[in-house]
Amino acid sequence: MFDLATDATSHKLINEFYDNNKIIAAVCHGPAALVNVKLSSGVSILEGQRVTGISNYEEEIEGVTSVMPLKLENELNRLSGGKYEKGDKEWSEKVVVARGGHLITGQNPASAAGVGKAIYNAILGKLTTMDL
Repeated sequence: MFDLATDATSHKLINEFYDNNKIIAAVCHGPAALVNVKLSSGVSILEGQRVTGISNYEEEIEGVTSVMPLKLENELNRLSGGKYEKGDKEWSEKVVVARGGHLITGQNPASAAGVGKAIYNAILGKLTTMDL
């Protein structure tokens, strides 16, 4: 939230991953790293894409809203053109896969396992109980 959102090196790496069809994944506050990423075409990596990250309400519950440099839910929603998604209940798992399986975001720590499974599926195919 405090450094990756504005870090040029981070943005360069994300662009390299995108340009080489590699998977970009982030959970909870991690999607803040995507907020200022512009593709070589000049558009936001989030433009028109479904996305998630920690919700405003979850930050309020934790009492951290006042110290955050931005409200991540608001920024993700703005940059995606209103395509921010969140779980039915606070702290529930929510995983969103976009950009043809190459952009994977999770809402909160409860989403970490689901993001891992989505990464596995994107790389190796459908995860089965035999793989667990």
